Amino acid sequence: MWFIVNQQKKPFTARNSLRKEGVEDRDKMNTISKRYVQIYTGDGKGKTTAAIGLAIRAAGYGMKTYIGQFMKGQHYGELSTLHDNSLITIEQYGGMECIGREEVTQIHIDQARQGLTTACDAMLSGQFDIVVLDEINVALWFELCLIEEVLDFLGKRPEAVEVILTGRHAPQALIELADLVSEIKEVKHYYTSGILARNGIER
Repeated sequence: MWFIVNQQKKPFTARNSLRKEGVEDRDKMNTISKRYVQIYTGDGKGKTTAAIGLAIRAAGYGMKTYIGQFMKGQHYGELSTLHDNSLITIEQYGGMECIGREEVTQIHIDQARQGLTTACDAMLSGQFDIVVLDEINVALWFELCLIEEVLDFLGKRPEAVEVILTGRHAPQALIELADLVSEIKEVKHYYTSGILARNGIER
């Protein structure tokens, strides 16, 4: 069994843990001109969580993130947590209720397409280093947006902006275009036992 001993016997804090070289590298990192397109997909839990975690990590280097949440209008914990964070902006493009594919209306389509336009404006504004299209893959699967519209969005991406696309059912056209694709596989999930979404864990 291994133990990690704090030989300096000082309380561990985020401030103490920051290495000097990490602070010095922060400004250098923000001058990187080339960034990439990432996809987080698959049937497992954690795709949105990963994207939000990336935004929080980036904020530690002074980078600004815009998160557009498709098909979401409900309250999620991140909305409260990040409300006063000047480096992370979250907007939702959806209603309060979860819907099935057979329940799609023109309202849902209009919300998603307007959301994509809003996210594109954010991407081209020069204000953000990272843009997250949360659940855009599901919006495509529901046919709320057209794949051509998302490809057009990505075609306008400035090299200095990283784009993250999340959601299950990522279409092959996006997978081929992306620089990084992570597939989160469901091995086991408690929802099969009837456990519903819990505050602070799933929402």
